[in-house]
Amino acid sequence: MYFITNYAITQTKRWSPTRNTPERSITLHPRDREPGASVFFCRRDGDGDYKEIGSKAFFQLMKGPADEEILLYIHGFNNTPEGDVFPRAEALQRLCDSGLGGHNKSITVISLMWPCDDDLGIIKDYWDDQDSSDQSAFGFARVLGKFMDWRQRNTGDDACYRPINILAHSMGNRVLRLTLSRWVTYQGRLPALFRNVFMVAADIVNESLERGKSGYPITQSSRNVVVYYANDDLAMTASKVANVRNKVASRRLGHTGPEDMDQVSANVFAIDCDEVNNVYDSPKGHSYFLGAAGTAGAPGAVFDHILQTLITGRPRVVGESRRLVIGDGTA
Repeated sequence: MYFITNYAITQTKRWSPTRNTPERSITLHPRDREPGASVFFCRRDGDGDYKEIGSKAFFQLMKGPADEEILLYIHGFNNTPEGDVFPRAEALQRLCDSGLGGHNKSITVISLMWPCDDDLGIIKDYWDDQDSSDQSAFGFARVLGKFMDWRQRNTGDDACYRPINILAHSMGNRVLRLTLSRWVTYQGRLPALFRNVFMVAADIVNESLERGKSGYPITQSSRNVVVYYANDDLAMTASKVANVRNKVASRRLGHTGPEDMDQVSANVFAIDCDEVNNVYDSPKGHSYFLGAAGTAGAPGAVFDHILQTLITGRPRVVGESRRLVIGDGTA
């Protein structure tokens, strides 16, 4: 499994932590959770067995035909690499592989992994991870720039035709929003890079996708932006309370969906997951994008909706409202 990270790494003295040496073994620092200035393009060969392969080799792996899609996974807060990020990425890959039977298509899951805290105290972790997600946006904006430069230099037989999709969960949507916002600030208008952006339990304010707001570039970068939300998501309720500290009292996108569908672009779709979020993730109702038994279980209705959108290129919604209430057997 491949991943991109700005975690601090530890090395033996003969290596520099910022030196790009293909196939060198790396170890994620066990205590340093400060987002690094360097970004590493890596392969995971097993539990704690990581190799840095470098950006050139990484982008070469992205080359392929249009029926071989990429799904970038950006995890949420308080997630550790081996405890949360990689198991969920592996579950996404397994569910994609099993769900694509009979379809002339493949999907490769790649994790964008940013440093999370694991101190005692969930509220302290939340504030620390907010800072980490904000700082991580600079590094991932550099990744975006590297990819665009590489794609412009490689045309014809060397071009990358693989569609790129993003699944961002919880605070991972904050990373996504700020990454694209940084790009627009320093590079100007953002090109349409992605086929689908899936925003699951998004921990950003529910007006973020409106024109002129900080999340608007997300809608400009993708063909479809699909927002999955649940009113009884306990993590979203706690997030609203925690953000009062920063004088942000607005409801969260993952709690209500977009504040006003008339104020967001026509490519934004809202999927109400109240019927299933606690079935798949009890009692918090927050990590509901896989299935009833989490990383070990069968696909749930939310994942099925995501997969069908990946297969068809169009999210299933009801009429011109661009909304859908999702439940077991409805996707």
